[in-house]
Amino acid sequence: MRRESGGRIDRSRVLRFRFDGREYTGHPGDTLASALLAGGVRQVATSVKLGRPRGVFSAGSEEPNAVVQIEEPFPEPMLPATTVELYDGLVARSLAGQGRLAAEPDPARYDAVHAHCDVLVVGAGPAGLAAARAAADAGARVILADEQPEPGGALLGSPDEVDGAPGAEWAAATAAHLEGLPEVRVLRRTTVFGYYDDNYLVAVERRTNHLGAAAPAHVARERVWRVRARQVVLATGAHERPIAFAGNDLPGVMLAGAARTYVNRYGVLPGRRAVVFTANDSAYAAALDLSEAGVEVAAIVDVRTAPGERWAAMARERGIELLSGHVVTAARGDGQLSSVVAGEAGDGGVSRERSIDADLLLVSGGWNPVVHLFSQSGGTLRYDEALGTLVPDASRQAAEAAGAAGGVFTLPGCLAGGTAAGLRAATAARSPQAVPPGEVASPSPAGRSPQETTAQHATEAPRAAERPEAATALAYWLVPGTDYSAHFVDLQRDVTVADIHRATGAGLRSVEHIKRYTTAGTAHDQGKTSGLLTSAVVAHAVGASVAELGTTTFRAPYLPVSFAALAGRDRGALHDPIRVTALHEWHVAGGALFENVGQWQRPWYYPRPGEDMEAAVLRECRAARESAAAMDASTLGKIDVIGPDAGEFLDRLYTNLMSSLKVGSIRYGVMCRPDGMVFDDGTVIRLADDHFLVTTTTGNAAAVLDWMEEWLQTEWPWLRVHCTSVTEQWATVALVGPRSREVLAGLAPGLAVGAADFPFMTWRDAEVAGIPARVCRISFSGELAYEINVTSWDGLRLWTAIMDTGLVTPYGTETMHVLRAEKGYPIVGQDTDGTVTPHDLGMSWVVSKKKPDFIGKRSFARADTARADRKQLVGLLPEDPELLLPEGTHLVSTATLPEPPVPMLGHVTSSYRSAALGRTFALALVRGGQGRVGERLYAPVAGTLVPVTITSHVLYDPEGARRDG
Repeated sequence: MRRESGGRIDRSRVLRFRFDGREYTGHPGDTLASALLAGGVRQVATSVKLGRPRGVFSAGSEEPNAVVQIEEPFPEPMLPATTVELYDGLVARSLAGQGRLAAEPDPARYDAVHAHCDVLVVGAGPAGLAAARAAADAGARVILADEQPEPGGALLGSPDEVDGAPGAEWAAATAAHLEGLPEVRVLRRTTVFGYYDDNYLVAVERRTNHLGAAAPAHVARERVWRVRARQVVLATGAHERPIAFAGNDLPGVMLAGAARTYVNRYGVLPGRRAVVFTANDSAYAAALDLSEAGVEVAAIVDVRTAPGERWAAMARERGIELLSGHVVTAARGDGQLSSVVAGEAGDGGVSRERSIDADLLLVSGGWNPVVHLFSQSGGTLRYDEALGTLVPDASRQAAEAAGAAGGVFTLPGCLAGGTAAGLRAATAARSPQAVPPGEVASPSPAGRSPQETTAQHATEAPRAAERPEAATALAYWLVPGTDYSAHFVDLQRDVTVADIHRATGAGLRSVEHIKRYTTAGTAHDQGKTSGLLTSAVVAHAVGASVAELGTTTFRAPYLPVSFAALAGRDRGALHDPIRVTALHEWHVAGGALFENVGQWQRPWYYPRPGEDMEAAVLRECRAARESAAAMDASTLGKIDVIGPDAGEFLDRLYTNLMSSLKVGSIRYGVMCRPDGMVFDDGTVIRLADDHFLVTTTTGNAAAVLDWMEEWLQTEWPWLRVHCTSVTEQWATVALVGPRSREVLAGLAPGLAVGAADFPFMTWRDAEVAGIPARVCRISFSGELAYEINVTSWDGLRLWTAIMDTGLVTPYGTETMHVLRAEKGYPIVGQDTDGTVTPHDLGMSWVVSKKKPDFIGKRSFARADTARADRKQLVGLLPEDPELLLPEGTHLVSTATLPEPPVPMLGHVTSSYRSAALGRTFALALVRGGQGRVGERLYAPVAGTLVPVTITSHVLYDPEGARRDG
């Protein structure tokens, strides 16, 4: 069934494969489905419930019938033959709706990568290519993702021309242009399967599946892309819709657009003698292309009484009989199609039926925009009566749908709409300023603010010839009959019209309920061809309109994704993104060694020549305690909490009172879970009556913001509050030490820095080193200290100015830990473990007795949280002042271990060597620890029990005199 010429396959190479034990051949560029059709294979699978023979129904990922099992080179079940690229040595077999997992371990690799872009375009058909080129030529950073091995979409299966060239050639040239641009990434064989909040989309790239046994072992088989985009253009196309009639599941019944694709793209004749059953003009193009390729088109059965005149004339010129106002009532055959029954449709039913011999029946009930991702993004749909389908509601959209995905089914319309969408996305992503009508502001190059770019850019849409004027399409779903047991709605689930009638007869009306009652739309194809058809059949049964019923919910994933791909493997930056501060380049040049804190790379310590870690940290500690030192604290979580009810909201979150905080003041606070256990701590800065800035621990910043949003959205939606992460917008430098006031005074001559003018836990706006800054009197070291906040753009300039004074020593996170531990300041997640209350940390003072309620308050009244023997934070001093206790070491009460089980009194949470104390020390959680001060315990270290003495967890300057300078 292969055409002698034509198609986008490489006829110079022959690929051999086996299907159901028989050997076949194909060519590079074939899918398994096209190669089977070329080999004359009509039945590719059997249905899951009824065991009926099933053939190839479509040409893409919407395929409900031809589901196969790949056996070699590695077993993989439930793959649509229409999406399996042919490779040499492929071994596959037909399925009855269920596959078999491999018994042996998968030898392939899988990985994941994070990516960011200005504009993500999903789909590389004519609209997607036009959108990507327009956005890229406007200077935007673009990612173009498409599930096909080559771009072009519908152009690959049609003879249409664009800009005077065959559409497929135009698509290839456009893709080559995009791939040559440094700020564009074209992802082939990549399906975007999930669209989440804030333009976060997830895609899977099939990197080596098409290579079979020749796949390189070192290259991941599949890669998951996690993309954060400023703007998204969905050019996902449309799926052709079937019509329900008797026997519409027989092998040989196929979507009209799919047959056109097999003829033009793969050079395959899907049959010898065809009948076309349609309710719109698009099937005429398929009929003419098949006739041109040598298929005898016996008749076009058009539901409409007035099809497009020009289309009808072209069909007649080809000798094709046109039966307008007719329907196909049945497809007949023993295991595959052999004849089609057509009749005249009227108000009284179907009359004057006749049989037409055919081995191919092409069906087109209309087109459904692929709105799955659009709906996942939060976009709403509306039913378009003229198109007979659900389309994106432009007035309520979260992302822009272009081309057929937006309900535009003409090639010129797709090209023009895609271009306009790409320009709008580029403008919105990179240039928020107003743009004169008819012009689009050029997006800024990466790293530059929009204000630095003033150029204007305009792009013309590619041009395509107008098709013959279209006649009105008819939304036609169901051919009436007396027995609906063979009118299939969901081919993959064997759901018939009769099944739906049973559901509605049982009283069900919601399509969501009927979906679950009948299983329509629950198979791995997720109802791509059956979803809206199911709604229409339900509407017909209950006497409602499709617009009233709508369709079922579109959920991720759009296509099945392997668990192996979702799990992936840790490939460092490919798996988990590395975040760096605005000062990172200085730290690298300054010789810092780094540690990962959350997703951030933070300076750990700054070794000088000849120094090991211990020596470097002791030197940095001395500088902080005796002179002046500075740390990059930009990674602290920062959340703007704004609104009339912001104070009340924070009162509910924190254990202490925040609404009483005066503008210009700062207060330390602790958040607890409902069980009363410490969740996070930080400072709250009041910037205005309705504006607070909350700081969090570095590792908990995202969790705290999520916590805030959860309570606002689910428990207190009436509170007028908005929470916004500003962590990356501010660079923060902690300037600490007894000389820090002197350093700040020199850098900010206009700022009164005296103790009386600028007291502890207040903030001031000032210019520091000529940079507008917010300066806070906060100390996490126990020394006189300031936290200086400037925009991220100015962070490096501020840090350089501080270092240029020659008075300041940079210090890293290890020194920060030593300084705070000497003062007994706990680190949430290190000195806490989810079972610790503020009282256990010796911070009863931070739990308000005045507030009527806050999260966790009720739990403090529980008998368990009031026990005297709870684990509590204490200090530990080893008897040997040089002994450094390993963190995590357990503590026991006796100098010799008793027979197991050994009672454990607690464990070491933090352990350091202190320059200020002249010895080692540790913090620990010990049962009843606050009542054990002065008691001796024992710690097993290197097989020996060493004595330690419990002391207060505040080991340095307990009076706090140094903090005030």
